[in-house]
Order: sequence, then structure tokens, then C-alpha cells
Amino acid sequence: LVRMQFLQILSRRPRKPEMLFQIPFCQKQFPYTCLATSACIYSKKKKASSYEQVDQEKYKNLVYAVTSYKTSTQTPETIFEEDNLLYGPPDKHRPPVKAETKTPKNWVPLINPNKRIPPLNSDSNLPRKIMLQKMKMPSVTHILQQTLSPQQVFYLERWKQKMIVELGKDGFEEYTKNIFRQGELFHSALESVFLSEEIATKDKSEDGVISGYLSSVEHVLEDISEVKAMESGVYHETLQYLGLVDCVAKYRGQLCVIDWKTSEKPKPFLKNTYDNPLQVAAYIGAINHDANYDFQVCCGLIVVAYKNGSPAHPHFMDPDLCSQYWNKWLLRLEEYMDRN
Repeated sequence: LVRMQFLQILSRRPRKPEMLFQIPFCQKQFPYTCLATSACIYSKKKKASSYEQVDQEKYKNLVYAVTSYKTSTQTPETIFEEDNLLYGPPDKHRPPVKAETKTPKNWVPLINPNKRIPPLNSDSNLPRKIMLQKMKMPSVTHILQQTLSPQQVFYLERWKQKMIVELGKDGFEEYTKNIFRQGELFHSALESVFLSEEIATKDKSEDGVISGYLSSVEHVLEDISEVKAMESGVYHETLQYLGLVDCVAKYRGQLCVIDWKTSEKPKPFLKNTYDNPLQVAAYIGAINHDANYDFQVCCGLIVVAYKNGSPAHPHFMDPDLCSQYWNKWLLRLEEYMDRN
């Protein structure tokens, strides 16, 4: 009965909320319930929107750009503008400050200023091949091996362990021997090419392995002339080191120390040859300070030949590049001398 009376009161013409709660039976029997019901109906506050806290002035250009076009007209410039509005100006990356370039303590020039070049002798057409004397001097190869960086040692050891897992210890030793043997045969075949084409053809037909390397360097051999030395020993009188130079000849008109390399993987860039540029620079400096050679060299060439016959990659080192690697070689030489 009480509920029916309350519904009748609500169905009458609207009254003010405060008058509704002055009805006697509401106050006596369920005043608290009525108060709660009317509060939900008439006094519910509007929920605050998080968008009201956004800086409208800051993003008005972005809103306008989005709503003013029916189709997308984004360009790199507009994308950068939107990113700037959304995330602020870009924090430009500052390149790390380069460490000061180390200079060798005992610096010796790559080109020997005191070396006298005699006039050309028509009788000295044959390439020089000076036997490497047994002296108490370290070789270029030994010095480079003993001064490898920790990173180089890590990668070299990892490669070695990987090969041992695949081939076994005995298999890896046999693989290493074959690599050295192929290199020796390749160098001998190149020597035959420069001395006699008939001998080169004979070697090429007898050894299928070497034929692939020779085919690989055919296009490079076309640019080589005036061979000055082959498989010839050199030593630096001042810095006290020695080495065996593969070849000294002109490559496209520039006299170079040429280093022949074999590889199973492509090495299209000079950086892929690791320490070979330092080796070439060391040989150039030794030749220029060796009295056995009546000429000086200022350029280098590293030729990487491939067993499958694919075209070899020739990496030419101009005088500036040779000077850079010469300084690096002097630092490695100093490191070796300090250790020993």
C-alpha cells in the first residue's frame, strides 16, 4: 500500500524536489531511501573527460590537418611536423667524439728521402728474386699474428673451434695444410705466367684446383706490366723487420706491391681483407729502405682470387691510403717490440 501511494505521488504533476521530500509518510517510514533515489535521478554529476586536460592550443594544427582533407596528403615534411607536434623536437644523435689518433713514437717515413734511384738499366729486365736471409729479425706475418686485437683473437678462435666440430681435429689440420698448399701452387703458377706463358698453360691444364684461381685473376693480369720483383725477400734496415713480397709490378701504370690472396668467400671490400693492407704497407716501407732495390714504391694492390673461377676482387691502395696503413703498421710494430 505504501509503494502504491508513493507511485501516485510521482505520477502527479512535477514538483520541486525539496517539496517531494516534505511528505509526511516519506519522512516517517523511509526518508533515507527516498533521499538516495532522488539523488541518483536529479543530482548525478557529469563524468570528467580526460580530453579536457589536453592542451588544445598545442594540438589545434594537428586536428586541423587531419580534419581539413578528405584524402591523405602526407609528405615527409608533414610527417616530421606531426611527429614534432606529438613527441616534440627530435633529439639529434651526437656522434661519439673520436679518440685522438695515436702517432708512432719512432716514426719513420714510408718513402725513403735518402734513397738514390739510379738511371734505368736495359739489362735489368728480369724480375728480382732475392733470397730471404736468416736474420734475428721478426717477420711481418709474425708481428701481425702476435699483435691481434682481443676481438680478432676471439673471432679467429671461434672459427677454428667451429671447423674442428665439423671436420674433427685431424680433418682441420688437413684442411689447413691444403689451404697453404693451394696458396703455394697459386703463387708458383703466377710466377710462371709472368716468366713464360707456355709453362703457365701447362700448369693450368695439369692442376684443376689452380686453374680456377688463374681463371679468377685473368682480368687483373691484363692490367699488370713491368714486373720488378717476385717472391723476393725484403728487410727494413732501420726498423729491423723482414718479409717475403709476392710481387712488385705496375698496375694500370702505378708501381705497386701486389699481394695475391686466395679465398673461399667473396671479399669485395678492402675491409674484408683484415690485416692484409698493413702487410702491404709494411712491405712497401721495407722495399723503400732496402738497398737491394733501386726503386721506391708508393702504392699497393691486394688481389683476392676464388677457387670457383669467379672474377677476383682487386683492391688498389693509393699513396694516401698506404700512408694511413703505414702509421697503423708502425703502431703494431711498436706494440710487438714493447712486448718482447
